[in-house]
Amino acid sequence: MVCWGLVCALAAAGLLIYLIIQLAIWLRADSDLTVLAAEWWGKKPEKELPGKVVWVTGASSGIGEEMAYQLAKIGSPLALLARRENELERVKKKCIEISSLTDKDILIVPLDLTDRSAHEAATKTVLKHFGKIDVLVNNGGRSQRSLYVDTSVDVYKAIMELNYIGTISLTKYVLDHMIQRKQGKILTISSVMGIMGAPLATGYCASKHALQGFFNSLRPELTDYPGISIINICPGPVQSQIIQNVFTEDIAKANANVGDQSHKMETGRCVRLTLISMANDIKEAWISDHPYLAVCYLWQYTPTWAWWLLNRLGKKRIENFKRGEDADISYYKKSS
Repeated sequence: MVCWGLVCALAAAGLLIYLIIQLAIWLRADSDLTVLAAEWWGKKPEKELPGKVVWVTGASSGIGEEMAYQLAKIGSPLALLARRENELERVKKKCIEISSLTDKDILIVPLDLTDRSAHEAATKTVLKHFGKIDVLVNNGGRSQRSLYVDTSVDVYKAIMELNYIGTISLTKYVLDHMIQRKQGKILTISSVMGIMGAPLATGYCASKHALQGFFNSLRPELTDYPGISIINICPGPVQSQIIQNVFTEDIAKANANVGDQSHKMETGRCVRLTLISMANDIKEAWISDHPYLAVCYLWQYTPTWAWWLLNRLGKKRIENFKRGEDADISYYKKSS
């Protein structure tokens, strides 16, 4: 016989625990439930990642640069990929200064991610140097700030070639190696824009939605290789150089509306949560301050409300951009 009083009590206790956890997320306001739990009780990067060879794309600035520094301090040998060799040398030099790594522990790979013909050779170079690749961090890419009606189709082609096609091309060669070893991690820096939509970033959102769809579809193709993890990281706005380097309405035009970026999440915090996700093989992590984190939940569970809210916030976002301010500054609180 079912004891309905006990069932109701357990259900109430479960609901209370859930609400407490959601309140903790809201107060912490920088990561979703899975990452929050892993940070408190899960595996620590300092124990899981030392000695792991990590290949980071887009390593000359922003999230990729900061990731190189944090991984170096942990003791992970690094392969650093970006177009600008001088910037990679700068990052390598600092990695050596702040860690116990030596010159041979850090390999720079000067490469344009859109040069797909060079991906196989680059992978062989990294394997020849280190003998293995434990983690691939797909971080290279560019964002966008332009209205669709003003934007050349060539811009959309360039965004997809870099953010999507370039990423899955390099992944293919690294995955072949991981399948041979039956182990490895492929971590891709997607975006909250891969979950929701936003004005001024139609092409960027499309490329991140493409990455989400690709890697979520790749994961079940690898069920025969349980030692290979597919991890998608979805950051919100972060203090990095992404705004300075965005695509605009024309391929050759730079972004003049950089604005104040201090209200966004600190790059170091974003990378720390990313490394926690990496160490714990979290399939998907949302890493953001509010209101973006809250909107992710709305988009996931109540899309009609999310569309309604985005229509209102989106209008303000466009107005901010046209005034030369950061698009999100009017409704974004500085991270604590």
